[in-house]
Amino acid sequence: MIRIGICEDDESVRRVLTDALKLSGYEVVIARTGREALENLGTASGVDVLVVDIGLPDADGRDVCQALRVHGQQAPVLFLTALDGVHDRVAGFNAGGDDYVAKPFAVAEVLARVRALHKRTRPVPEGSTGLVLDPDRHSVRHGDLEQKLTPTEFRLLASIAAEPGVVVRRRQAVVAAWPDGAVVHENTIDSYIRRLRVKLDAVESPVELTTVRGVGFVLQ
Repeated sequence: MIRIGICEDDESVRRVLTDALKLSGYEVVIARTGREALENLGTASGVDVLVVDIGLPDADGRDVCQALRVHGQQAPVLFLTALDGVHDRVAGFNAGGDDYVAKPFAVAEVLARVRALHKRTRPVPEGSTGLVLDPDRHSVRHGDLEQKLTPTEFRLLASIAAEPGVVVRRRQAVVAAWPDGAVVHENTIDSYIRRLRVKLDAVESPVELTTVRGVGFVLQ
């Protein structure tokens, strides 16, 4: 049976979606917060599509999506949100989302988009960084060691760590970490990368954040 993961804090919205999905023949896995999403909707959950609310009580749903990607979850993500500006939609796609529905929405449209997303497949990245990104605490952990991250640091690291061993181009990293249209100078992103290296060293990261000159960054 196809499994759909829902991360939504509004009980009424969650109930409507759950009932509609079950009536359509899907199995549903529930999370109410960003922390529950990491616990319930990771790779072990076996979910085929994720439906994630951006306005969660403990974290931005886009940060949750990035954290799940870093932890190996490659299921397509449909964002639900009351934010319907172009910048908000772009930010959702840059965070690893695959589709976007604004509230209030028609349940039939959500079901149609879930069906369409289930047809898509994502390549599973090889290997693992061994790092844990926590969107609730905005931190990076390795073992018992933890370092706090600023929102920009979190999104920058997540964009690189989501594809371990793959060189992420500078432009990709910028659009994932900064608001759409932001002008980010070379020395600014290099400064953030240096700060991330210090924090990764502090948690004794088993992987190294490397700059590929003229191209981008890789975690390996």
